[in-house]
Amino acid sequence: MEACIMDGNTKKCGAVSGLTTVVNPISLARLVMEKTPHIYLAFDGAEAFAREQGVETVDASHFITPENIERLKQAKEANRVQIDYTQPITKDMKKETPTADGDSQIGTVGCVAVDTHGNLAAATSTGGMVNKMVGRIGDTPIVGAGNYANSLCAVSATGKGEAIIRSTVARDVAALMEYKGLSLDEAAAYVISECAPRGTAGLVAVSATGEVTMQFNTTGMFRACASEDGYSEIGIWPNSMQN
Repeated sequence: MEACIMDGNTKKCGAVSGLTTVVNPISLARLVMEKTPHIYLAFDGAEAFAREQGVETVDASHFITPENIERLKQAKEANRVQIDYTQPITKDMKKETPTADGDSQIGTVGCVAVDTHGNLAAATSTGGMVNKMVGRIGDTPIVGAGNYANSLCAVSATGKGEAIIRSTVARDVAALMEYKGLSLDEAAAYVISECAPRGTAGLVAVSATGEVTMQFNTTGMFRACASEDGYSEIGIWPNSMQN
């Protein structure tokens, strides 16, 4: 598992990856941000830091479920890497070269927030992809790819990690606001439609003024937002398809 958290006001951030026993990776990422001189800890070092800090851990077998075993079995049979919660693969599917396949749905959990003073924060956590190579690291813990916050906006991305890393999705949204003067919605729309290949990415983002955008170029994206004035929105499919 891997995670990243970032404070937009200070640009302080923390990230972890290669976790197998930590119950809440985002909590460990925050401790990396607050308690160490570093930004990113991974694998054995991250696990050792977790034990040192006394965060909640369980035996790695806790995360091995029949459902996950079946997903891995299906992915191996199809010889492909896929996003968690991709639709099951039929057993007679033609063998193909390993590629990242499947729609982005609920493999990643991300959150962005702004307070009454305009301070922004972003946090993202994921289990990665099914049938990934040992040692593979996705976009989630990479600052500027799957997670980013500054004084203008906070962004959390989800989807196919390799595509999100190549497109520096989260940072590009902020950069378009900073250097081109675009609104949050305009910047996110450009990155999702023009930078990230179709079917690879989605994001939730909020600006310092409270503007919210939730955009994706996949079939759907589980998403929600809420504001202090009582407004809320929950969705899966494009807005035009919502009932």
